[in-house]
Amino acid sequence: MNQKSDPGPLFSGGGISFLIGSRNGRFSYGYSAFKGKRASMEDFYETRIAEVDGQMVAFFGVFDGHGGPRAAEYLRIHLFKNLSNHPDFIKDTKSAIVEVFRQTDTAYIDEEKGQQKDAGSTASTVLLLGDRLFVANVGDSRVVASRSGSAIPLSIDHKPDRSDERQRIENAGGFVIWAGTWRVGGVLAVSRAFGDKLLKPYVVAEPEIQEEDIKGVEFLIIASDGLWNVVSNEEAVDIVQGISDAETSARKLIEEAYSRGSNDNITCIVVQFDNS
Repeated sequence: MNQKSDPGPLFSGGGISFLIGSRNGRFSYGYSAFKGKRASMEDFYETRIAEVDGQMVAFFGVFDGHGGPRAAEYLRIHLFKNLSNHPDFIKDTKSAIVEVFRQTDTAYIDEEKGQQKDAGSTASTVLLLGDRLFVANVGDSRVVASRSGSAIPLSIDHKPDRSDERQRIENAGGFVIWAGTWRVGGVLAVSRAFGDKLLKPYVVAEPEIQEEDIKGVEFLIIASDGLWNVVSNEEAVDIVQGISDAETSARKLIEEAYSRGSNDNITCIVVQFDNS
């Protein structure tokens, strides 16, 4: 008889409102994380607000590990620190993000040299600088915004069957085959990730970056695929729409995903903006 794994406690919390940008709007955030039906927790998240070169910066990240939690935990500890230490972080944010993602991936793989098991992680991150949002994504965690009640995806999942991703992998000498789902080398169900040293150079930590003005954005949802596998972008936005508290919103999304049978760890951050 199969024994059901204990879903464990649901962890959640949030942050107070902060003034942002030239329009002095405010934002608040909430997060929630749940082991769910998995035997262990491999999701990590980070919420950070700091002053960098005299400017207030907010950072939110969801990291969904595979092959163990090491890569996701490494990103939680190091990724924002590495970004904020980059000399061009404020003046050339996009270039700094690309460079830091690559450098952090290399540093993690160097640290992993003694490990036999190959671990990796997605990274869906949002940086808030002034009136601008920078969304940088690697893997299949996802960022979705609400504008006028409509769900606007700010990242596109890196899946091996995405035609441009498949082409990139094949050009690098790799292959994509069906093994229950589409997988790089028959192994990994995401086409970009940190770590996964045995699948380099096919699986890369090169982020896709989207820049947005915060004007008109009501809220953001940043979540691991434990949510997105069972809840559509539109459904997630509809759930959050009627809830004024960001932490309550994050908890509600996780409870909804679990009730719909999500078999994965589920982690979610909701960032709400007051544009009035």
